[in-house]
Amino acid sequence: MAELKNTKLIPGATSEYLTVDEAAEYLRVSPKTLERWRVDGSGPQFFKAGPGLRSRVLYRQSDLDAWLEGFVYKSTSEYS
Repeated sequence: MAELKNTKLIPGATSEYLTVDEAAEYLRVSPKTLERWRVDGSGPQFFKAGPGLRSRVLYRQSDLDAWLEGFVYKSTSEYS
């Protein structure tokens, strides 16, 4: 029998791929902020689920965590 993968999904998430709203909730930002980050390339890695401009955007929680780890500081003097 196959073992189930131990994932730490946010409450209400139904898979390891999070919608924009779920990802925004996880990061505690607005969906519009995520959209702006996608446009300017400063946000977390994302997927387009299908071809075309109107295809659904999805995020992996592990990618969100990895992106956040890039902003860990020990002192305010480390960033400016």
